[in-house]
Amino acid sequence: MRRIIGVVLLAVGTFLIVLAPLVRFQIGGSLIAAPAAQYGISKLEAQGAQYFYPKALKVLTGDLGITVTTKGDVSQAQGDRVVWDEFTAVYDVANGNPDVSYGERRSAFNKFTGVGINCCAVNVDTKPSTLEGQIYKFPFDVEKKTYKVFNSVAGAAYDARFVGEEDVNGLRAYKFEQDIPATKTETRTVPASVMGVTDTKGDVQADRFYDGKNTFWIEPVTGSPVKQEQQRHDVLTTQDGAHTITAFSATAKMTPETVDGLVDDAVEGRGQITMLKVTIPLVLLLLGLALLIGGAVALRGTRRT
Repeated sequence: MRRIIGVVLLAVGTFLIVLAPLVRFQIGGSLIAAPAAQYGISKLEAQGAQYFYPKALKVLTGDLGITVTTKGDVSQAQGDRVVWDEFTAVYDVANGNPDVSYGERRSAFNKFTGVGINCCAVNVDTKPSTLEGQIYKFPFDVEKKTYKVFNSVAGAAYDARFVGEEDVNGLRAYKFEQDIPATKTETRTVPASVMGVTDTKGDVQADRFYDGKNTFWIEPVTGSPVKQEQQRHDVLTTQDGAHTITAFSATAKMTPETVDGLVDDAVEGRGQITMLKVTIPLVLLLLGLALLIGGAVALRGTRRT
């Protein structure tokens, strides 16, 4: 009987030791991913912003509120792919304008690496787009290096450079900065008087150019953003380059409540990753070693008898 127990202990111990790295590198890795059934609301604020308001036909200064809602399209999630839809509403709190701007975006990306995937009718404001770089998140186990991050306004990916580490609500985060060069985003018709053109009546064609700087604070284990700041500068310029007005100029920062929620989510996600990739494998390994020792002792006792 003692021999049977020893053999069973050796077998179970060996199994647990083999299982430990599988849990860490294969099973754990397959369970840690961006959710297909995503739903989240982020809020940002931009005080002292300037924007061209078509209803007033002039540039206004106000304090903006920005609400970004993301929702996963579960029907399009397949394999390593998830698809998220985003709706952004910008409103002026100071002047009571609820419709400064609206934006829509549909993105597909790898749920493990966060890199964009071109499928599933991805678009920005209903216009088809070509995705590249990181979309909503960075990869797990973020490195201190430069990553390409997709910018939906410019419609392209630009370098986000690692610039250091900072604490966000007591959580260590990697800080990345991204500069967006001046990019033409649209051509539109604008009243000549609004553009300051005095030798023409009626409307003129104006090109809109956007440039900006984005700062991301990323929790390195999960690759999740915990804070973000967007500096945006848009101008309308007549096509001869002689007249320019501000179309949008603001520095938008996530509200403290949004940052609190993102930090809480990152802490929870980091805990789950630590449990799957460290705690459980370590427990399995130690338990397996204990069983091997117990089995060896039991078999040695049978030899003595």
